[in-house]
Amino acid sequence: MRRRIALISEHASPLAVLGGVDAGGQNVYVAQLAKALAAIGYEVDVLTRRDSPILPEAAEWVTGVRIVHVPAGPPEPVAKEELLPYMEEFAGWVVRHARRQRRPYDLVHANFWLSGLVACELKRALGLPFVVTFHALGRVRRQHQGDADRFPDERFAVEDRIVAAADRLLAECPQDEEDLIRLYNADPSRISLVPCGFDPTELWPMSKELARAALGFAPDERVVLQLGRLVPRKGVDTAIGGFARLVREHGIEARLLVGGGEVERPDPRSSPELARLARVARAAGVADAVDFLGRVPRDRLKVLYSAADVFVTVPWYEPFGITPVEAMACGTPVVGANVGGIKFTVRDGETGYLVPPRDERALGDRLAHLYRHPKLIGVRSRQAVRRAQDLFTWERIARTAAGVYEDVLARAPATCAEPVCGQALVERRFGESIAALETARARLAGPVADAAAALAECFERGGKALVCGNGGSAADGQHLVGELVGRFRRPERRALPAIALTADGTVLTAWANDAGYADVFARQVDALGRPGDVLVAISTSGRSPNVLAALTRAKAGRLRTIALLGGDGGEARRLADVAILAPGGETARIQEVHGVVVHLVCELVEESLAGALSAPARVVPRAAPRGRRSGPRRERRRG
Repeated sequence: MRRRIALISEHASPLAVLGGVDAGGQNVYVAQLAKALAAIGYEVDVLTRRDSPILPEAAEWVTGVRIVHVPAGPPEPVAKEELLPYMEEFAGWVVRHARRQRRPYDLVHANFWLSGLVACELKRALGLPFVVTFHALGRVRRQHQGDADRFPDERFAVEDRIVAAADRLLAECPQDEEDLIRLYNADPSRISLVPCGFDPTELWPMSKELARAALGFAPDERVVLQLGRLVPRKGVDTAIGGFARLVREHGIEARLLVGGGEVERPDPRSSPELARLARVARAAGVADAVDFLGRVPRDRLKVLYSAADVFVTVPWYEPFGITPVEAMACGTPVVGANVGGIKFTVRDGETGYLVPPRDERALGDRLAHLYRHPKLIGVRSRQAVRRAQDLFTWERIARTAAGVYEDVLARAPATCAEPVCGQALVERRFGESIAALETARARLAGPVADAAAALAECFERGGKALVCGNGGSAADGQHLVGELVGRFRRPERRALPAIALTADGTVLTAWANDAGYADVFARQVDALGRPGDVLVAISTSGRSPNVLAALTRAKAGRLRTIALLGGDGGEARRLADVAILAPGGETARIQEVHGVVVHLVCELVEESLAGALSAPARVVPRAAPRGRRSGPRRERRRG
């Protein structure tokens, strides 16, 4: 049984056609996050407003993800600025829907302020914890758009309510976090950074020559790309003006491709913004060098990004901005406005350049600089790919979001709307345990293998394992030591040197009485640990002071460190060479996963020492001998 997440996105459906006025980054975020969460073991329902009479109430979209169409307001498109009157109907239907579920939702992830309003009602009616990604903040929007902002003033009070009620606020970038604290008095401890991303199976660098051939461009033609919704705040007019300066003032002939819109064949007669931008291009004298592409299908994005020398995105403000990440993933440097999420994703002077918003001259100068130094384009391209792949894959972001979910669930008070019989309670707890173990199976294979490899190498080199923890974690630690000193599956193997730091009552009570309990494990690490030994620290929260002190002392003494943790891992995660984060919303579920991990580690250590493993070698952390620098070493192949 897996965790069930209700992903609410009232106006931005994963099924929407991208490029329209109300279809853009939030649609991509919701769609890709839902799919990535399903891939790591969650069940996800995306709840979005029914905007067509032919849509079914619920339908499976991909494995593990259902789209639920909520009847609220007319079954036709309605501008998001006009949806607030329908949110009471939306929330009431969702509450009834949640109550009807055979398996209840574990957590709600709201997207946008209107969905956050629905999440508040779900929490009030059913006790469901919720996290929220705003995607845009009303007070920031009003600062930049003024009278052009058509959202009602009630938005500000609703956002204040959401900030106060949410169990966690998911900021898409550091600027988003700063705005939540400065403009909404948000508690910094309840803000987590969960950005947007890209799918590496969809977007990757392809040959520029092939990409240009597919689009009908010459291999040596200079191509600049701008892609996004055609709305004034996106600064497409600035992109055209900056491109015009590249051509006129710097004498560099090039072509600007402008992608975006609701239709694949752009028609200025049906789009006032497109007509305005065409006038801007004519006034700047570059109408013949600017191509308006219309809506670009997602299966063509890789070709378009790869064909461009440079990607330009210069909005007035930007909560995050997915297109710069997508361009970087395809190896295209970005010249972007120094605002919001763009100044987080784009590293100035590394993956591209940052310029002030609405500054055509600065944009033209940066484009000219790149074209005058063509080798820089290649360098920026490689660095862009590396940054995108290191930080912004949807798998990585889904795991970050999942860590937040599990931490919220671990801290949420247990709620039970109705009394349950003993058998029902047994079935519920078994289900929770199975769900935690299934999630652990999907996430923990690598860390568990790394931990076992580190222990096996330690024993081969004549080192020993020290193990510590408190309460139930102390019992798990003594269990681990018992299996290592004794045996797990192989009766013929030698005894392995392992010490449970929790087992010596005399040392524990003496040092706790003399110096304090926070230092009891660290003191034993000082006495017993040697460089190359391994400390295994077990803590369901990752925040136990005596465990943190032991890890800190072990790092100082050049011991390798392994931590069995829960939730987000706390500070212990940072101190561990290998961190194993058990999923589960309660301490009991985390400890159940830890018990399975202990058995797996023991079996893997035995098989490794017996030479029976044939799995590919993994890089495991190693403590350096005295006088030498520490660094990773590749484990020997066996088998």
